[in-house]
Amino acid sequence: MPSSAPCLLFDRVRFVWPDGTVALSDVSGAFGAGHTGLVGRNGSGKSTLLRVAAGVLTPTSGRVTATGEVAMLPQRLATDPERRVASLLGVEAALAAVRAIESGDVDARHFDAVGDDWDVEARAHALLAEAGLAPDVLDRSVGELSGGEAVLVALLGVRAAAAAVTLLDEPTNDLDRDARARVVDLVRTWPGALVVVSHDVHLLEQMDTTAELYDHALNMVAGPYSVWRAHRDTEQDAAQRAERDASQALRRERRDRIEAQDKLAARSRTARKAQAEKRVPGIAAGLRASAAQVSAGRLRTETRGKEDAARAALADASARVRDEDVVRIDLPDPGNAATRRIFSVADGEREWIVAGRERVSLEGPNGAGKTTLLEGLVHGTGDSASVRAVASVDRVGYLPQRLDGLDDAASVLDNVRAAAPSIATAQLRDRLARFLVRGDAVARPVGSLSGGERFRVALARVLLADPPPQLLVLDEPTNNLDLDTVDQVVAAVRAYRGAVLVVSHDDAFLERLDLDLRLELRHGSLRELR
Repeated sequence: MPSSAPCLLFDRVRFVWPDGTVALSDVSGAFGAGHTGLVGRNGSGKSTLLRVAAGVLTPTSGRVTATGEVAMLPQRLATDPERRVASLLGVEAALAAVRAIESGDVDARHFDAVGDDWDVEARAHALLAEAGLAPDVLDRSVGELSGGEAVLVALLGVRAAAAAVTLLDEPTNDLDRDARARVVDLVRTWPGALVVVSHDVHLLEQMDTTAELYDHALNMVAGPYSVWRAHRDTEQDAAQRAERDASQALRRERRDRIEAQDKLAARSRTARKAQAEKRVPGIAAGLRASAAQVSAGRLRTETRGKEDAARAALADASARVRDEDVVRIDLPDPGNAATRRIFSVADGEREWIVAGRERVSLEGPNGAGKTTLLEGLVHGTGDSASVRAVASVDRVGYLPQRLDGLDDAASVLDNVRAAAPSIATAQLRDRLARFLVRGDAVARPVGSLSGGERFRVALARVLLADPPPQLLVLDEPTNNLDLDTVDQVVAAVRAYRGAVLVVSHDDAFLERLDLDLRLELRHGSLRELR
């Protein structure tokens, strides 16, 4: 079991962007020496926290303390395509020095560069083998690698550096299934303390501890993601029960206060009537009135105190219930008959016909041509290809991987209205609110949106189209989505009454879609997966 001693400590860390946006507010907590998965909704500040820990960003206030060197692999690998693979692995200087010495150059600076690392080339070849790459890749440029291969090489370079603390930000994004499996294998044997920000459930299941960044607070649970999720669900169930109980208690105290006030008012009326009718001597009436006032004051104080205590208890209970402000999607019925032919997929040997409301996944390694196949289906350009997909309906909703179908200069409302021109503006604004796009946000230019906001607008544009699409085509829809939003996308797809074609490397996501057919595209041919 890894040591629980803190390797990375955050003490009231605050970070504010130049425009005044608060990304982190007084975050405190510690990551231990094992492997920690860091989860949280998009926009909660996870990537910012890692960048502050790595020294890429300087906190506005507060302090970060680490037990040693901190290394980081960012979410988006900004790599010069001309950079050598050896440089990405971190072996370029030592490798060049060894080769210079072997060629007869005995300059002392080469020996200094090598140090004790005389087997650097063999070690580099072994690292490349872990990424599934041939030894000759070592002397190539990064631009000759696929995006997934470049991420794997960079990951191997960071691991080989063996920093005391390593931070990985979404290391499996955009990777195919084989590459994801290699990342998981690397993470299992990672030396030193490791913190991984990810929405990849399978990767998060390899962690010793799960931390959540929620409402600017770090909360730790011992165990992988499934343990944390069960803990969170149990905690929220208890919080919601406590909130209901506190709400009922407040209603009881309010009722008791009103009943007490009514009784006091009735007594007062009776006393005034008796005094008016002179049924009670004046002195006795005065004493009774004085006693009644004292009693009424005491009762008002008691009932007000109980109600205030009940109100405070409700506020405390409500504070423990999460604000589940998540995308809520209700898709219209496109009216697909069960036997209606929607699209076909074929290679040179076999054809698959998809009808009605069937759900189909298209899987395969990066570079196999999945996106090209989707675009041929959507735009009607794939008839002559050896592997082709042809739509038999006109209404096809397409959510591309790069979300490049939006007009950055136009507002959110105008972008969505283009797909639903007959829907009244007020109704369209109501529907956008279900995608968490509310108020003045609908008037913002799309180009000013964050990645998560842009995804929600692209999703709304597809799903709110009028008339609704008969076929929904999704290309890697879970990339960069937090796990709560993935849950909502799953619920929407399962409730949708049209046909669905989805490309994804996310097995956990695909397993939840009730797929009717799984196809794999590899080496220019299709096969059905069981």
